[in-house]
Amino acid sequence: MAYRRTPAVQARLDDRRETVLRAATALLAERGYAGCSVSAVAERAGIATGSVYQHFTGKSDLAVTLFRTVCGREITAVTEAAERAADPLDGIAALVATFAARALQSPRLAYALLAEPADQDVEAERLVFRRAFRDLIAGRIEQAAALGQLPPQNAELTAAAIVGAIGEALVGPLTDGRPPETVLPDLVTFTLRALGGH
Repeated sequence: MAYRRTPAVQARLDDRRETVLRAATALLAERGYAGCSVSAVAERAGIATGSVYQHFTGKSDLAVTLFRTVCGREITAVTEAAERAADPLDGIAALVATFAARALQSPRLAYALLAEPADQDVEAERLVFRRAFRDLIAGRIEQAAALGQLPPQNAELTAAAIVGAIGEALVGPLTDGRPPETVLPDLVTFTLRALGGH
């Protein structure tokens, strides 16, 4: 007969996994991927290194899960900001401003997510994240064009270019500590001009 975990055991395992992810997120925000070794994460979580392997197969699995978790929060935040906007064009502006503001509030973490060299599995996840961000923008470009707020265009291509430009434009401010108020207005203006809106 196969062993079945009781709800209490499963709850403890889930809690331990969350503890590991919180510890890894804190280390990523302080030291980047290089500082997120399994042993460092275990030490920060207050558990034995072997315990991490109960939840993740190794550093790559941990890094990918960490990337998905943190980026999932970012997608949720920008989606909510865009949905609160009055119209699609304002939604794009809100999406870009929210993304950039959150990045600049936690520059080391944002740099790790956007640009820090990482293993192949994390790079693959970066593409998934960029596509999700692209799709959020593309949908609003299509809506804005249908309302006559923007000229007709290839929404997916334009959105992909915007995502690439924003990521590249943020690398400098994330590494040199520029305050958000010196970056956000120009990023939003650039985005709207690139779309043909203003």
